[in-house]
Amino acid sequence: MLGLINKNILYRSKDIMVPLYKALVRPHLEYCIVAWSPHYQKDKIMLERIQRRFTRMIPGIKKMPYESRLEELKLWSLKDRRKRADLIEVYKMTWGLSAVDFSKFFTLDLQSRTHGHSWKLKKSRFNTDLRQHFFSDRVISWWNTLDEDTVTACSVNSFKAKLQKLKDHSDEFISGH
Repeated sequence: MLGLINKNILYRSKDIMVPLYKALVRPHLEYCIVAWSPHYQKDKIMLERIQRRFTRMIPGIKKMPYESRLEELKLWSLKDRRKRADLIEVYKMTWGLSAVDFSKFFTLDLQSRTHGHSWKLKKSRFNTDLRQHFFSDRVISWWNTLDEDTVTACSVNSFKAKLQKLKDHSDEFISGH
C-alpha cells in the first residue's frame, strides 16, 4: 500500500499523506495487534521501518530524525501504538465493554494500595520467560503505572484522550517495557 501511495500521489503535503497513511497503511500494520504483538526485536524493527519510510516520503521533513518527523506529523511510534492498543483493551475488559472476560486474564491486586489507582492488576510469576510476551502479562506493568483519573475515565474516548495527555507530558510513553 505504501508503494502504491508513493507511485500515485504526486503532491505529498502532510495534509494529504497522513490521512492516506492512517487509512491505507497503518491498519495493515496494526491488524489484531493485541493478539499477536511482536516480541522479537527484528519484527518490531521491520514494522517500524515501514512507518519510517512513510515519514521520509514527505518533503521538508525527510532529513529530520525519525522522532522529530513523528512529532511534526503528530503520529505515535508503532511501539507506543501497540502499548496504547493493549491499554485500551484492558480498559474495555475492566469496565465490561469487551466480549472478553476480565477474570480469565487478570486478577485484581488487593494488596497493593499504597499509590496509583485502585484497579491494579496482580502480576503472576512463571519459571520461564515464555509467558512474559502474552497480552495478559505484558500489559500489567503499563496498566499499573496509570493514575486513578485515567483508569476511571468515563468512556473509551475519554481514556484515549487521557493516554494522549500522558504521552504528551512524558519522555517515554507509559514507563515499563
